[in-house]
Amino acid sequence: MSETSTTSQPAAVPQPTSTPPQAGSVSVGERARRVLHRVFAIEEIGPLLALIGLVVLIGAFHSAFLDKDVLLNTVRSAAFVAITAYGMVYLLAMTEIDLSVGGIYALSIMLAAQWMSSINPWLAAVLAIVVAVGLGAANGVLANVFRIPVIIITLGTLSMYRGLVQVVSDGKPATGIPLDSSFFTKLGENTLGIPTSAWVVVILGIVLTFVFKKTRFGAMVRATGSNHQAAEFSGIPTRRIRLYALMLTGGLAGLAGVLSLAYFQGADPTVGAGYELQVIAAAIIGGTAVSGGTGTVPGALIGALIVAVINSGLIFFSIDSNWTNFVTGAVIVVAVGSDALVRRRRAARALRGT
Repeated sequence: MSETSTTSQPAAVPQPTSTPPQAGSVSVGERARRVLHRVFAIEEIGPLLALIGLVVLIGAFHSAFLDKDVLLNTVRSAAFVAITAYGMVYLLAMTEIDLSVGGIYALSIMLAAQWMSSINPWLAAVLAIVVAVGLGAANGVLANVFRIPVIIITLGTLSMYRGLVQVVSDGKPATGIPLDSSFFTKLGENTLGIPTSAWVVVILGIVLTFVFKKTRFGAMVRATGSNHQAAEFSGIPTRRIRLYALMLTGGLAGLAGVLSLAYFQGADPTVGAGYELQVIAAAIIGGTAVSGGTGTVPGALIGALIVAVINSGLIFFSIDSNWTNFVTGAVIVVAVGSDALVRRRRAARALRGT
């Protein structure tokens, strides 16, 4: 009988294994960094922090600035600028600027006020807005026919529309306005403790943000601003899109005008002086680049609030109102310069990354 020899195998020694970190086990510091990165990636975070800083700064020196009535009045004055600034965002995203919005705003107020003495105030307001849309369309038609930038056409139409205000009013304030109409009691006062114009601004902001970010029209606006020639080559009707954007801006200026009339309950031929500067400032300060291709509707609202807070702050610090336009222009310069620096830094980082 043959003997079978068996070779015993050495027992496997368990090797220390490193357990991979679970997907959910992220350090607190890393989570905080991710949250901060997401927060500071928001387009409007810079203007929002600037707005908060201004409010805190002015309130620290003048506590009365933080009173409810003062803040509500600041919000109301910002609303009249923000409504038109929404339209300016669309134009800036196309590398265009409409200088005539101040004239359209003033003419809408004067026409509505004069028509209200003979027809229903609500109908008069609607007709004034329709006229404003037509004035915006006139800007677009002229720019397309002559094939020149909107800023050049509107430099002329600004004077034309302001001249019409003088002609229509005969240089006198409007009279015979039915101030007891529901138009003034509903649109010129507060709703749920907030100025009605502020509610209009919020609703418009939501709608126009959706249009700008999620619709085909908004995509064509951004594409036109990113590369005009490429947009035309790809079949985008750039001139028609520019016309629609100008009609939108004109209509928004008209809406801002009738809302201003509802609150101020009067119309003067000099109304709206410097309005176009505030509108452009609000859009640019809010983060919409003049280089085109992008824009932020909520940022325009924040920019309008910054302009309103600055104007209110000048009053609280007893600074001559003649400095208002100077300060607004200086803020525009700072905003444009900062945007240019940020874009250059991003381009430099991208170049180093490649």
